[in-house]
Amino acid sequence: MKPTLLILAAGMASRYGSMKQTDGFGPNGETIIDYSIYDAIKAGFGKVSFIIREEFAEKFKSIFEPKLNGRVETDYVFQSFDLKPFGIDKEIERAKPWGTAHAVLAARNQVHEPFCVINADDYYGYDAFEKMVKFLTTEASDTQYSLMGYQIDKTLSENGSVSRGVCEVDDKGNMTGVNERTEVYFKEDGSVAYKDATGEHPLPNTKPVSMNFWGFTPAVFEQSLPMFQKFVEANAENPKAEFFIPLVADELIKSGTAAFKVIPTPSKWFGVTYKEDKEIVQASISALVENGTYPANLWD
Repeated sequence: MKPTLLILAAGMASRYGSMKQTDGFGPNGETIIDYSIYDAIKAGFGKVSFIIREEFAEKFKSIFEPKLNGRVETDYVFQSFDLKPFGIDKEIERAKPWGTAHAVLAARNQVHEPFCVINADDYYGYDAFEKMVKFLTTEASDTQYSLMGYQIDKTLSENGSVSRGVCEVDDKGNMTGVNERTEVYFKEDGSVAYKDATGEHPLPNTKPVSMNFWGFTPAVFEQSLPMFQKFVEANAENPKAEFFIPLVADELIKSGTAAFKVIPTPSKWFGVTYKEDKEIVQASISALVENGTYPANLWD
């Protein structure tokens, strides 16, 4: 059974100012998602599931169905505020749903095969999809999941510091933890460092970081559901609390329920958060077209 690509695309993109999930970045208006799906099909994924808000459905279908029809199976998962499907008999007023792990849980009735999770607004590169397919088809189990580990120097900006989840890995290649570093940057000599309350600290340029590219089997749904129920109970009065995938990973690791293999990739990552990022992403994609990584007309 071919694995499924689960794309997190339900965000409102408030910092970007418009629907960046469907904004055009390629030479013919291709979205960042288009390049991820192109790489995923080439790598061997059999289905693409978009996790979106229901009100986005018609727009997503109008953009992606004409391109993907006959190339890959597509499916749509709706992330909403309704907690009853998760066994929670509460109505909680919030401005947005409950985060990335909640989004994954929303797919539990529609995904029945090993799958990976990615962000809609991040470019990951073919190498990551190829390695994830290999993991999902040959190594994944209900006690062995994975995370793509990007070299930290392949994820930084030339224009200032960024936040990164820095992975700690044991001698078996499994993640033991993720340290959130909020001010990571290039130094003048090209080396990488981060700052915290105690000062500046060096990081190896090849240190793996998480860019939210995870591999699971469907067992994670049953494993994470009680975590979500407890999270909602504890955060019912906190309208900004979010149930993130790293929270699930951390609990599974600490409880001994599952390990997370960190799969290294040398791929260059780039993404879009603010409107100012658009020109940078467009230039990056243009360079990939010019060097032959992608055709100018992606779906022709």
